[in-house]
Amino acid sequence: MSGFGKESADIVRAARPGDYKVGMILGSGLGSLATEVEDAVRVPYSHLTGFPVSSVTAHASELVAGTLEGVPVIILSGRAHYYESGNPSIMRTPLETLKELGCETIVATNAAGSLRVHIKPGSPMLINDHINWSGLNPLIGEEDESRFLDLSSAYDADLREQLKNAATEVGEDLEEGVYMWFSGPSFETPAEIRMSQVLGADAVGMSTVPEVILARFLGMRVAAISTITNMGAGLQAHGLSHDETKEMAPLGAAKIKKILRAFLKNMA
Repeated sequence: MSGFGKESADIVRAARPGDYKVGMILGSGLGSLATEVEDAVRVPYSHLTGFPVSSVTAHASELVAGTLEGVPVIILSGRAHYYESGNPSIMRTPLETLKELGCETIVATNAAGSLRVHIKPGSPMLINDHINWSGLNPLIGEEDESRFLDLSSAYDADLREQLKNAATEVGEDLEEGVYMWFSGPSFETPAEIRMSQVLGADAVGMSTVPEVILARFLGMRVAAISTITNMGAGLQAHGLSHDETKEMAPLGAAKIKKILRAFLKNMA
């Protein structure tokens, strides 16, 4: 673990002492969940050693420490993406900070494009596996055999079951599927979408996979949910845009917020 993670954790502890249980990485549309944290301390990423500040307008770049449904949580409101820097390990220090603060569980969220007609825009999709199409890996450069990380259970089965139960409790449908990571920032072509369908992906996006690899490397359990904001290229009548992502993300995010609150309440 780098010294930056410990240094940033010390900054957070100085502002709000205590140990935390769950870390959350909020993608597009879910930033409002960070405003609902109780007894909260908010620290801009720019004040934390080694934290990257996102250039994406929908990402707040702020760490929020407090409680949600009675559970001590650390929320990363916004993430830095590979396409912003060309560094697949750009989120390593934030994740090391969560680990240092005591988080045993990570829940990541993102905005994604659907490849399946039954997984429609505005709906949440629980990720049960991923395809790293980019070929990039945040563990490149690790010098010992810990780099040979087992990802056969990258998305924790027990956490997935708890999230599905939480969705049932709040009356929300929660589809489940495979997320395929493209590096971005350009959207996928129709041919790439057809390829992704053939390879078994159910949604595509530009984040999350490096964070999952890093979190598992650090020994944390991981769950992830996508907010479906659009159909993949060639599967809808109009083209793709980031404006559409920002417009549609809050619809699915409202459902995910309900699910996450129920998930945390059952954990308390």
